[in-house]
Amino acid sequence: MNPERAKRRMQAASEEAGRQGFAAVVVAPSPDLVYLTGYDPMPLERATLLVLQPGRDPFLVVPELERPLAASAPAGGEIDLRGWTDGADPYRLVVDPLPGSGLVVVSDRTWAAHVLALQGAAPGITWSSASPVLGKLRAIKDTEELDALRRAGASADRAFVDVVRLPFAGRREDEVAADLARLLRHHGHTSVDFTIVAGGPNGASPHHEPGARVVLPGDVVVMDFGGVLDGYCSDTTRTVVVGDPTPEQREVHGVVEAAQRAARQAVRPGHALQEVDRAAREMIAAAGYGERFIHRTGHGIGIEVHEPPYVIEGNETPMEPGMTFSVEPGIYLPGAFGVRIEDIVAVTSDGVETFNDSPRGLSVVG
Repeated sequence: MNPERAKRRMQAASEEAGRQGFAAVVVAPSPDLVYLTGYDPMPLERATLLVLQPGRDPFLVVPELERPLAASAPAGGEIDLRGWTDGADPYRLVVDPLPGSGLVVVSDRTWAAHVLALQGAAPGITWSSASPVLGKLRAIKDTEELDALRRAGASADRAFVDVVRLPFAGRREDEVAADLARLLRHHGHTSVDFTIVAGGPNGASPHHEPGARVVLPGDVVVMDFGGVLDGYCSDTTRTVVVGDPTPEQREVHGVVEAAQRAARQAVRPGHALQEVDRAAREMIAAAGYGERFIHRTGHGIGIEVHEPPYVIEGNETPMEPGMTFSVEPGIYLPGAFGVRIEDIVAVTSDGVETFNDSPRGLSVVG
């Protein structure tokens, strides 16, 4: 991030807060702070708090011992740094420039200890979540962000193409997961956040932790994996089978594949996000598996693997160009197997762009 980009983002957050009637936005160490400033300090009991007010310059309350780090961050030259030393009250530095009443919003990752201290320092102010401001801004990716997400998705695709060439049968889930992590790094990821490998009945647990279970011939194996490349996340899921699939395995996979395709085709600017969820859910329900689709269809993705917007029934937020999210319906049959297929997509001016292009069919592995 360069200083000008940080300045634009902070200004956009201040202006959006003003439009929504908020007196200020207070941001603690978190992905929100990284997004706005490029500064990524560790969250600690010492308060570091960015304050954005409509029509005023931003300032950062920072422990004096961390001032050099804050000053060297991309936005360091764009922010008034207000240091404090141990024994002083940092919360007064935050609230004294604020009006004595009104609504101030706080980033969602702010520790409760800091929020409670702010409330105690300014009892006349009402405090709430900054998600309506920061979530809205972060949901719309700019050109650089979209390019980074494309690169992350392409890297994950290459890792999948390579991993299915390796043996599965007779190996532990966590061994295959280690292969996936190695391949993600080999293809450019700087870090790996998760590598779910769930064989046989474990595939019916969407967030299964790969372990000592040995993958057997005939197993359906769900692989959900992702990490970070150039500061932005990947997240993709593919389902494979060890040897020839049974008719039931083919049927269930075919239903999920068709539902996932229908959901991607439902991505259109101006349509409500819930329509994407409905497109997948209606197809799975029509095939008789409605009760076995047990989670939302998708989540936003960017500098975090899960961030707004969320693709779920009841979310009437209109899709806008630049929104990026997962499309990942699944069917889970306890005691038997599961199937999930996931791509990251972006809303475009006239439809959808898919950032994953690895084979979605039921790949056969050895």
